[in-house]
Amino acid sequence: MTGDQSSAASGLDWRAGEVPVSTRFGDPYYSLQDGLAEARHVFLAGNGLPGRLTPGFRVAELGVGTGLNLLALAEAAGEVPVLYLGFEAFPLTAAEVERALAPFASLAPFAGQLVAAWRPEGFAARIGSVEAGMVVGDARRMLPVWQSAADAWFLDGFAPARNPELWEPSLMAEVARHTAPGGTFATYTAAGAVRRSLAEAGFAVERAAGYGRKRHMSRGVLAAGAGP
Repeated sequence: MTGDQSSAASGLDWRAGEVPVSTRFGDPYYSLQDGLAEARHVFLAGNGLPGRLTPGFRVAELGVGTGLNLLALAEAAGEVPVLYLGFEAFPLTAAEVERALAPFASLAPFAGQLVAAWRPEGFAARIGSVEAGMVVGDARRMLPVWQSAADAWFLDGFAPARNPELWEPSLMAEVARHTAPGGTFATYTAAGAVRRSLAEAGFAVERAAGYGRKRHMSRGVLAAGAGP
C-alpha cells in the first residue's frame, strides 16, 4: 500500500490524492471506486432508505470514519428531521475529514456543516435535517450504556479480518439490543462469522448483491421478539 501523503496523527495514507486509507488497519475508509455510490447502495438501500424515513427516525453507525455515510443520509433525508448517532474509536481531524469529503461535490453544503462542527472528542450538530452526534470511544464500552435504540444500523467498521473488535459477537448482540422492533442493519461485509453473529443476536440475515467489486453484502431485519 502506498500513498502520496501521510498523516501521522491519525495514521492515514491518501491513495490517488483523495481516498484516505488507514495505516492502522490497512483498509480504505470508503470504496476506491466511488465512496458515495457505495454508501447509497450498501447503507441507504440496504436499510430501505430513504423510503422508511419519517420524522424522528433513528440511525446509528459503528465506524463514523469520514462521515460520508452521515452526509449520504442527510442528502437522502431532504427535509425529513431524523436522528443519527455514530460511534468512533479513532476519530480523524477536521482537516482530514474535509479533505476526504472534498471529492463529493454534491455533498458540499453538508460537508461544510460537518467540518465546522467536527471535534475529535465528539460533536453534536445539525447536518441538513439530521440531528447528528458522534460518541468517541470503544463501541464495546460505549454502546452498552446508550439509552436509546436505532431504527437502522450502518455497520461500517474496517474489514472484519483487520478490525475484529468491531464485529465481535458480544457487540453484535448489543447492536440487536439497541435496535427498535422491526429495525434493520446493513453492512458491506458478507463474512460468514459476522452473518452468524448477527443471526444469533436476533436478526433475520440475508446476503445481497454488493457494490462494485464486492460480490456480496449483508442486510437484515430484527426478528419479532428480539431486541429491547
